[in-house]
Amino acid sequence: MEFTEALKQGNLEAVKRCPKADLHNHFVLGGSRKFLLEHTGKDIQPLKSPIGSMDEMHAWNAQNLGADFETAEGRRMLIRAAFSQAREDGITVLEIGEDVWGLGAFFHGDIEELVDAFESAHREIAPEVELRLQIGLSRHCDIAYLEDCLEHFWGSKAFYSIDLYGDELAQPIDNFKNIYRRAKSEGLRLKAHVGEWGTADDVRHAVECLDLHEVQHGIAAADDPSVIRFLADNHIRLNITPSSNYLLGRVRDLRTHPIAKLYHEGIDVTINSDDVLIFDSDVSKEYLRLYQCGCLSAEELDDIRLNGLKSV
Repeated sequence: MEFTEALKQGNLEAVKRCPKADLHNHFVLGGSRKFLLEHTGKDIQPLKSPIGSMDEMHAWNAQNLGADFETAEGRRMLIRAAFSQAREDGITVLEIGEDVWGLGAFFHGDIEELVDAFESAHREIAPEVELRLQIGLSRHCDIAYLEDCLEHFWGSKAFYSIDLYGDELAQPIDNFKNIYRRAKSEGLRLKAHVGEWGTADDVRHAVECLDLHEVQHGIAAADDPSVIRFLADNHIRLNITPSSNYLLGRVRDLRTHPIAKLYHEGIDVTINSDDVLIFDSDVSKEYLRLYQCGCLSAEELDDIRLNGLKSV
């Protein structure tokens, strides 16, 4: 009741007070701009209008973050900013993690040091949040390199999930099949970015090939009724980031965002931030934007919110 009334009244602060999940957050760009301004003096301003490619996004990243955080201390600062953002936004379930290459670059190749960087920031800044620590894979990386990096991660009980991201066209999803088979044997929840730039067929193929539990984005599935049915029947969750999709030119506007169609067709969808610093996409703002543009009703958004908080 509090959440739906907050949406109907346009009360962002009240929306923030309601528990929410953020299951699609890249912590490097997913932290609090207020926290970073206070601790670094860097005032990072988000995009104001849509761009047309990932290259433009990388250019924004280079201009606004540059090399300022490409140190061990800088990386820890970004981790702390992510927990500060979660606390500010009323996030009670947060799924974030480090890319496997970051282990050597920022944590001396010590998996315990990496885990402690997240867990200590968690305890200090937002202990009320449920942390789900994730292993990140960049899709452009050579498979042998990723497999070598992952040897340090396998066997650690600290990690909840694994995610594959980056350029969907960098290499075939099939190349990651052995990695995901191992990840499944390790008891990890299996996720991958697909269907943001690719097709509905790409979404289905990725789920079948990697035995995914969840898809990050997956909005292209809305283009094919058979893929919609496949995802619904197999209870595949789509962790969707509406403002990111709009500002990257993947959807025309928020009012016609395919999340509504996917939800109405019975797919398990959640609403998430992606890259807060770029897209000004606090999860609370995402809910309020979707309500105010008429994409989904307050009651439907509350159902999505509660669903995201459920253990899976």
